[in-house]
Amino acid sequence: MTQTQAAQSGTFTIGDLTVNRLGFGSMQLTGPGVWGNPKDPDEAVRVLRRAVELGVNFIDTADSYGPVVAEQLIKQALHPYADDLVIATKAGLTRQGPNVWTPVGRPAYLRQQAEMSLRNLGVDQIGLFQLHRIDSEVPLEDQVGELKKLQDEGKIRHIGLSEVNVSDVEAASKVATIATVQNLYNLANRSAEELLSFSEQHGVGFIPWFPLATGELAKPGSPLTAIAEAKGATPSQLALAWLLKRSPVMLPIPGTSSVAHLEDNMAAASIELTDEEFAALEAAV
Repeated sequence: MTQTQAAQSGTFTIGDLTVNRLGFGSMQLTGPGVWGNPKDPDEAVRVLRRAVELGVNFIDTADSYGPVVAEQLIKQALHPYADDLVIATKAGLTRQGPNVWTPVGRPAYLRQQAEMSLRNLGVDQIGLFQLHRIDSEVPLEDQVGELKKLQDEGKIRHIGLSEVNVSDVEAASKVATIATVQNLYNLANRSAEELLSFSEQHGVGFIPWFPLATGELAKPGSPLTAIAEAKGATPSQLALAWLLKRSPVMLPIPGTSSVAHLEDNMAAASIELTDEEFAALEAAV
């Protein structure tokens, strides 16, 4: 393992922040149901530090992971931060218990959470601040407008959206520049293809969450397993390699609470799929 392994995935520039495309998602560092502290806090810290050692300089988190647990673990493990490390966080989902998520997009709430994230992460400016979900009870322009105010004040650098469609991004773009979108997308679920195409056309970073949903595809004898065996790789590594090859704006953020699993995921950065292998994987769904 080299210390610049993630760099083999190529780079993408979010606004004016250049990151290695294969990043790390912190949701799995929390307790069951994304609630409370991890069973092994020391391992969570080791995972974060190892990710950076392997060249990860884009870490995705959210105020609702724990809540606040993931942000505080990042600070504990990595503060003071390397100059090139971009930490993306989110606000807009509240928590009432394990696996319970309720959108709240009132401007005052979003501002409060941005201020709390600044404190929990130990930064003066958040590199990428994402609206975790659009609150249907609050005008979108008010939600994005508050993020734009925070941006103008220098408290956040770039603005992103999560779980949106093209119309949402177009509407939000009338209020502020949208640097990234984050939607469910993987080899087995490509329902966000239209948004991905839009992102490519407009230079918007596309962050696929749940990138390793291999499921049935990883069963013995499946095309994914057969190609993985032929390349000396794991099905998960191929799923990530497929995402990286799928689009130059793709920024996969596989998450894990295990150093061993992290190292396995990061090895995907060095896997180059042929056009034939890419097509075979795509056809497997």
